[in-house]
Amino acid sequence: MPKTKFQNVVFTLMMSFLMVYAMICYNIVLNTGTMTNETFLLAFHELTFMGPIAFILDFFIIGGLAKKIAFGIVDMRRDNPFHLVLAISAVSVAFMCPCMSFAATVLIKHAPASQIIPTWLQTTAMNFPMAFFWQLIYAGPIVRFIFRHIFPEKEDSKETAPNM
Repeated sequence: MPKTKFQNVVFTLMMSFLMVYAMICYNIVLNTGTMTNETFLLAFHELTFMGPIAFILDFFIIGGLAKKIAFGIVDMRRDNPFHLVLAISAVSVAFMCPCMSFAATVLIKHAPASQIIPTWLQTTAMNFPMAFFWQLIYAGPIVRFIFRHIFPEKEDSKETAPNM
């Protein structure tokens, strides 16, 4: 979808924001047992440091890896092009969720050193279903819709001679 480095930065920023903000809200609800208006405000505090972590991971490491793996899964000559979008999304979540869950375990949950691994595994297991479905059903389509309107694809403008 993004064609230039600038477009890739914009796309990754939008996706990181929407995914991280939603996942922070989800984790606040898991921790408090309730969703209130305050949940949405509290999430902005964690977004200030979790957002940049997600952007850096996705932009510099996981985004390229996800695309490489997805192109290995999807046969572009045979498959519907949307299968590539789904594959990239699924692979991105498969790598981003454990990474971001680890960051949250260390930075937010403050698990004792002896409990980091089990806390991280539990956090990943709790986050993965939400991250997967949020990405496929909401965040991905919303970000792609907005992106298409910010950067509309130009059709090949072929000049044709008028019929005489």
